[in-house]
Amino acid sequence: MRYTIFPLLGPAALILGLALLAVHPLLWLMGTWFDPAYDSQGVWVAALTFSLLLWSATSPLQICNARQRQVGLRLLALTAAIRLLGQWLGINVLGAAALAVDVYAIGLLLNLDRRVRPLAPGWLALLFALALPVERILQRCFGFALQQISAVGACATLGLAAPVQCEGIQLQWQGQSVLVDLPCSGTRGLLLLLLLLVTLAVLTRPTPRYACGGALLALAAATLGNSLRIVLIAVGLVYREALGGVDVFAEPWHSLIGLLTLGLSALPLLLWARRGRGGAVPITVRTPHPNPPPQGGREFCGQGSEGEGERLFSVKPLTGLAFLAVCGGIVALPPQPLDVARPQPAPRLPGYIAVYAAQPGALTAQERGYFTRYGGGAARAAYGPYGLLVVSTSAPLRHLHAPEECLTGAGHAVRYLGQTGSSIPSAVYRSTDPQGRVWRVTVSYVSERGEWTAHVAEAVWRWLQAPGTTWRMIQRIAPWELPVEAAETFDVAVWRALDLPLPPSLTPSQPLSVKL
Repeated sequence: MRYTIFPLLGPAALILGLALLAVHPLLWLMGTWFDPAYDSQGVWVAALTFSLLLWSATSPLQICNARQRQVGLRLLALTAAIRLLGQWLGINVLGAAALAVDVYAIGLLLNLDRRVRPLAPGWLALLFALALPVERILQRCFGFALQQISAVGACATLGLAAPVQCEGIQLQWQGQSVLVDLPCSGTRGLLLLLLLLVTLAVLTRPTPRYACGGALLALAAATLGNSLRIVLIAVGLVYREALGGVDVFAEPWHSLIGLLTLGLSALPLLLWARRGRGGAVPITVRTPHPNPPPQGGREFCGQGSEGEGERLFSVKPLTGLAFLAVCGGIVALPPQPLDVARPQPAPRLPGYIAVYAAQPGALTAQERGYFTRYGGGAARAAYGPYGLLVVSTSAPLRHLHAPEECLTGAGHAVRYLGQTGSSIPSAVYRSTDPQGRVWRVTVSYVSERGEWTAHVAEAVWRWLQAPGTTWRMIQRIAPWELPVEAAETFDVAVWRALDLPLPPSLTPSQPLSVKL
C-alpha cells in the first residue's frame, strides 16, 4: 500500500544518495582540470566522453535489455563501496575513479551498445578515467621506470650506428653527453596513445582478446616512439652543423620532432582499429513479445520468456532510504589515511650558512594544517639573498612534490630547465612570481640511507623498495640575476651546514646537463 502511495520515494532516495556521494569527488576532479599545478587536459577528455555518450544515446534503440539496465542500477549502488574506501583512506583519486564506474553504469542503463550508433560502455568508462590526473600519477609512481626503459631503447638504437657508452640514463655518443631526463620518460606520449586506443575501442567495440592485443601494441608503440624521439634529438645534436645549424631544442623543431614520433607511434593503433572493426562485439536483437502489456507511456523493457515488464528504477522506499542513510554516513566518515608520515618535529635549519644568518620564515596556515594532519615536517628560512626550504617525511608519495606544483599554484610561471651536472643531483627551475621577479629554484631529494636524486619520481620509486625510510626535500631559491657560480657555491654550503656527505669530486660551476 505504501509503495502504491509513494512510488517515487525509493528511486528519489537512491538518486539523492548517489548524488551526495558524487558531489565531492566531482568537484575535486573539476578543480584538477583548472588548477595550474596539475597541468591537466582532463576537461577535454570529459567533453569527448559525454559527446560520444550523447551521440549514441540520441540514436534509436534497437533492443531494450532490462537485465542489463538492472545491472547498471546495482553497479551505481556498488560505487558507494569505492567511495567509502576513498573517504576512509583520504585519497581523492579513488572517489573520482568511482565516477568512471558511474559512467559505465549509465552506459548500461542507456543500452549504448544496443543502439543504431552503438558504443562500448566499458571502454567509455575507461575514456572518462583518463580525465583524472593520470599523468601526474604515472609520472610519480612509474616515471623513473619509464625513464630507464627509454634510456635503454635509445642506447640500443644509437649503438647500431656508432659505439655508445651508457651509464643508466647518461648516454655518451659521438662526443656528445645526453641525459634522458625525467620529462623524457614518455608518460605524456604514453597517455596520448592510450587515449587514442580507448577512443577507437569505444567506437569499434573490440573483443576482449583483440583489445588486449591493442593495449600491448600501444605500450610497445609508446616505448619505441619515445626512444626514437631521443635518438632523433641526439642525432640533431651531433650533426647540428650538417643540418644547417638547426637547434633541436628550439621551437618549432623540438615540438615537431615530438609530433613526428607521436604520429608514427599512432599508425599501428589506427591499423589495429581498422582491422578490428570486423571483430566487434555483435548486437543480439531479440524478437519482441507479440503482445507487450500496456505501460501507460512509461519506458519498460521486456524481460524473460513470458514478456513481463519491470520498471527501470523499481526501488522499494525502505531500500532507498537505507541507501541514502548509508551515503550520508560515508560522507561524514572522518578520513584515516594509511600513507601518513611518522610524527616528526620540524627540521632544524642551521643558524648560519656561509656568512649569512638565518631569518626564519613561517609556514602558511594551509601548510601547517597539512603537516599536522598527515605527519612529516617542514621549515624555511632566508639566508641573505637566498631561501631554503626543507621538508622531512617518511611518506614521500603524499608529501613530496616538484616545485612547479606548489609554485604554479601560488601564481608563479615555472619552467623546468634540466638537471645540474654537478655532483649534487638537482633539478633546476626558472620561476617568475606574480610581481615579475625571476628566481632560480633548485631541488634535491635525500634519504636517510644516503640516496640522492633530483626527481620526486625516483624518490618515490626507491621509497617503495624500502617503505618507512625518511626522505628530505632540500629546495634552494636564489635571485635569477645572481651568477650561477654563486648559487652553486651556496648549494655546497647548504650541504655542509646540513651535515650531508659531500662527494670528493664536488665542485661548483658545473653546466646544466642536456635535457631531452
